[in-house]
Amino acid sequence: MRAVLMLMTMFLIDDKLADRLYESSKVVEELIKAPDSDVPKDLLKKAECVAVIPGLKKAALGFGGEIGRGAVTCKKDAGKGPFGPPAMISVTGGSFGFQIGGQETDVVMLFMTPDSLKHLLRDNVKLGVDASAAGGPKGRTAAAATNATMRAEILTYSRARGVFAGVSLNGAVLKPDKDANKNVYGRPIEAKELVEQGNVEIPEPARKFVDSVSQASR
Repeated sequence: MRAVLMLMTMFLIDDKLADRLYESSKVVEELIKAPDSDVPKDLLKKAECVAVIPGLKKAALGFGGEIGRGAVTCKKDAGKGPFGPPAMISVTGGSFGFQIGGQETDVVMLFMTPDSLKHLLRDNVKLGVDASAAGGPKGRTAAAATNATMRAEILTYSRARGVFAGVSLNGAVLKPDKDANKNVYGRPIEAKELVEQGNVEIPEPARKFVDSVSQASR
């Protein structure tokens, strides 16, 4: 019965959502391949959750409209277990003072504290207001990070032209993508089931994303 349900999920999931999960996994794989000067490995190991927004559109910046959609996976068992089933998310609003350097960029968010994942259970979280966020440090380790950066609950990176760099997303609003979650899991599902409990079966189209995050965090 379980196998049948998984097959049904594979056939019923919207192609755009399957693509979103696939592209999110590719972004994480690029983290593994990136030079040591990009995202510190020790931060990836410590992260409670990893979120990816692939293909953030440059044209959307500064206009308060939707910026991008992605996925987030969190460690189970209060941060001691493996990464669990992903929740689909969206990022909206905000006006950012950085140059993407291309038509689109990828965004990676590392949730660094046990309390930070609780923000994912809310209907919307404004970065820099409801949750402390800062552009993540670069380097082989996080040793060069400032105190202000390391106190942040969420560290944010963007990638353009193959290079990851810390970027401020303050002012952006992070929301659960409820319609997407319903499509991926075949039923209405609360973020708590995915982010905090993590007992839901990982749908096959989402497995590559979760496996990629697990590999990057080793």
